[in-house]
Amino acid sequence: MKLSLTYLLLFAAGILLAFLGMMPEALLNSDISTWVLYALLFLVGMQIGSGKNMIAALKRFGWRMLLIPLATTAGTFAGVALVSLIMPEKGLTECLSVGAGFAYYSLSSILITEFRGAELGTIALLANITREFSVLLLAPWMVKYFGPLAPISAGGATTMDTTLPVIAKYSGSEFVVIALFHGMIIDFSVPLWVSFFLNL
Repeated sequence: MKLSLTYLLLFAAGILLAFLGMMPEALLNSDISTWVLYALLFLVGMQIGSGKNMIAALKRFGWRMLLIPLATTAGTFAGVALVSLIMPEKGLTECLSVGAGFAYYSLSSILITEFRGAELGTIALLANITREFSVLLLAPWMVKYFGPLAPISAGGATTMDTTLPVIAKYSGSEFVVIALFHGMIIDFSVPLWVSFFLNL
């Protein structure tokens, strides 16, 4: 949670400094955000490539583990499609690109800002931070009423890092490997889905 707050504070500081005209002109160049995006994609690839737990989890649980990230993806897109009905000023594809962040706000918000502008990028940042915080705060309630897989599905891409401790605590240690596998798959899918919807 501290890391999420740090990201949010840095984002707010960037907005404030740019609004007050206190940022160097060089940092306002759009090429910088493009190179930061490339670096993030490279680091995501490294993180997924170094994750040996995915192979171990596949051997232990088999193909059934794939159903969890598939359910997360389908549920997210169905929910976002419903929300888009009450947001007529935003198109379905824009709403789906925000939902496709799966709580990976640092990457998805940069991608969306780069292709659709700061307004939608800010919506993506806030929506995906909210998704992560909901798991950090509501995991015990999710497990009680919806079962131990609920915080894993709700956590999206964060189940391999920031939300993993609360999942381990409330879902049980036996679900840690599932959470790691789920997080890796969703993490990998974020740039693919976001790019897909932004290009529709």
